[in-house]
Amino acid sequence: MWTLPEPMLAAPVAGPDLPPGGAVEPKWDGFRALVSVDAGRVLLRSRRGTEMGPAFPEIMAGVGQLPDATALDGVM
Repeated sequence: MWTLPEPMLAAPVAGPDLPPGGAVEPKWDGFRALVSVDAGRVLLRSRRGTEMGPAFPEIMAGVGQLPDATALDGVM
């Protein structure tokens, strides 16, 4: 069975310079979540592993339309 990858966590840096091709994303207030679609099963969890699907049925419904073997990591 395919499993959701571990989330990438932020790390402090000495300066704001980015390497060529690098990108940053601000952290807005919200929930950090990981979502996966595997064989029609949708999983939405926090970075600590808490199941978040029941609290966000509209996201669960939308994610169900993504292709199989999809994994997303972001803030909602």
